[in-house]
Amino acid sequence: MHIHPITLKQANDFVLNHHRHHKPAVGHKWSIGLMHDAQIVGVAIVGRPVSRHSDDGITAEVTRLATNGIAKGCSMLYGACARVARAMGYCKI
Repeated sequence: MHIHPITLKQANDFVLNHHRHHKPAVGHKWSIGLMHDAQIVGVAIVGRPVSRHSDDGITAEVTRLATNGIAKGCSMLYGACARVARAMGYCKI
């Protein structure tokens, strides 16, 4: 498995088909996909914090995360989001 950048549309399509209650996200800072055998098996959508008190410009929030149930998929996606956020200058995720 490996992490791959994806579009918001690709991520939202996956969320719509695999998440039990979330609707697609309206916007994002970035989205990543977890790939296995050239198939998307999980996605993370990262955007501004939902709480206005946390929206300080140095905090990012994972607003959607969904997998098809693959083992360790969520951990891989959360870890990748944290690494990307740090690389982009965010102090908190």
